[in-house]
Amino acid sequence: MRDTILYGDCRKTLGTLHAQITTGIAERPRMCVTSPPYYGLRDYGGEESQIGLEQSPEEYIEQMVEVMSLVKNCLTDDGTLWLNIGDSYYNYRPGVGQALVKQTLSNTKQDLPDKCAKRNNKLEGLKEKDLIGIPWMLAFALRKDGWYLRQDIIWHKPNPMPESVRDRCTKAHEYIFLLSKNKRYFYDNEAIKEPAKDWGTRDRTNGKYHNPGSGLQPHSGLTKSYPTKNKRSVWTITNKPYKEAHFAVFPPELIEPCILAGSEKGDIVLDPFMGSGTTAAVAKSLGRDYIGCELHKDYGKLIKKRIDEYEPVSEVAQEPPISILDIV
Repeated sequence: MRDTILYGDCRKTLGTLHAQITTGIAERPRMCVTSPPYYGLRDYGGEESQIGLEQSPEEYIEQMVEVMSLVKNCLTDDGTLWLNIGDSYYNYRPGVGQALVKQTLSNTKQDLPDKCAKRNNKLEGLKEKDLIGIPWMLAFALRKDGWYLRQDIIWHKPNPMPESVRDRCTKAHEYIFLLSKNKRYFYDNEAIKEPAKDWGTRDRTNGKYHNPGSGLQPHSGLTKSYPTKNKRSVWTITNKPYKEAHFAVFPPELIEPCILAGSEKGDIVLDPFMGSGTTAAVAKSLGRDYIGCELHKDYGKLIKKRIDEYEPVSEVAQEPPISILDIV
């Protein structure tokens, strides 16, 4: 079962997928790349039990741990989870509650959101204007649940959402957490290496650098710099909205290195929160297949259109991968 969309609550559809895997009907995905609904930011409409509308951060974390536990059950033994998650602020005001954005699907372009009051409960331990700390709450909870927490990657946004604040910096980053199912897991380091700047040659005897024009001549104690380097943990990627989707669109440039590092051609990529289908589109463009879950069947046509019309971010020639890394 490949290139399949499972409609409904992912807490149910992932259980169905696991049952199909254990009976041989479906294959195990090699990795999961996803960006779930963030806590308290918007109402996607439909079911009242949708993830993100919980009454407290703790309840949200509990639901997310449940979903990712189901994901873990479905992955191959060397599988990984690449999880994009953002934070939010506590903005309770007596008599007003926490305001949420109402999310709808437009047939032509993004609908303008309407404000809708959702919560009127005051949360113990949080003060108005507190940063809640959702990403790390979730990361630590997943680690406690058995995932190996391997890395926090910073998604730096050059064009962040404007904020009318004067008592703090404008928020311009989110997190991507790399987690693995087991101690040994698949990770293709070579596939996502970055171009290295020409630092000239390095003098290993005293740690100094030699650059062209300095008058120094390379000798046996000097070595040339390498053309590539390991990908760094801060990824600068611009937000690019997809006009026919909801505005919480997963940028393709953010997904591509995750898929290249976490899978080989022919593998299956899982996304339990498909949204506009960007993960599936990027997976197909890189020679992978996908399995996804989506709460709203209305998004089906949009997802398929996204996959059919998607143009790859870049042409990446993937070398034969290294197989498995030990945790160090």
